[in-house]
Amino acid sequence: MSGKPAQTRASGDEVAVDDRSVAARLFAILDAFGAPTGATSLTLTLTAIAQRANLPLSTTHRLVAEWVSWGGLSKHENGQYSLGMKLWELGVQTPTARNLRTIALPYLEDLYETTREHVHLAILDGRDALYLEKLSGHHVVRLISRVGARLPLHSTGVGLVLLAYAPTDVVQEYLATSLQRFLPRTVTEPEAVRKRLAEIRLIGIARMSEEMTAGSSSLAAPIRDRTGQVVAAVSIVTRTTDTVDPEQEQAVRLAAQGVSRALGYRRAQQ
Repeated sequence: MSGKPAQTRASGDEVAVDDRSVAARLFAILDAFGAPTGATSLTLTLTAIAQRANLPLSTTHRLVAEWVSWGGLSKHENGQYSLGMKLWELGVQTPTARNLRTIALPYLEDLYETTREHVHLAILDGRDALYLEKLSGHHVVRLISRVGARLPLHSTGVGLVLLAYAPTDVVQEYLATSLQRFLPRTVTEPEAVRKRLAEIRLIGIARMSEEMTAGSSSLAAPIRDRTGQVVAAVSIVTRTTDTVDPEQEQAVRLAAQGVSRALGYRRAQQ
């Protein structure tokens, strides 16, 4: 016993004793960020966290501050919170994330050997593309991406692919906010982005040029699991040219298909 008095929480018209341990309350705060579909994390206000965790606001404020200090939660400029990088750093050590990287790596290496360009593997995490792997050569265009980095969905090749196959409510929520224009060619108008997403679903690949980094272009394709759900994206990033190299595009498609097959996906299952 900790000797500390039990806290109370509202339960209908009654006041119930909250006999949860401190650890249980901390984990309740993390559970608050679980989306109903399980597809993506959320950005929440302190009040929303308190409601979801069934905790008093004062307790929530204190425990959330502990999570932010540790790195498990991130506080944004608008005062809202999302899951933090520390959780990802630990999460990539879990069998699921580690298995995805391990399974994908031979195909990423083949893609690099074929193209000699930057190769990326990313997953959807909240409003970002979270980079699980990056292979780079010595004579390629310089990028800001790195393993563990989070980059916007609308301005990266892997991000567009992940957004194209995300649930409708995720897409609507993403496009309902102001999208940052990083370069003159960055597409930020919601209807224009929707058209791009529809095209990606139609042709199975994302093509973009100079929307995140000047002088760079990207080709990206979806990776599916055994159920057919898109769980990741693979891409190459090249120096910008006037035309798309069909051999590079085919190499990206084949890499994505290879990882998908390794994850158990079979086209006939759709």
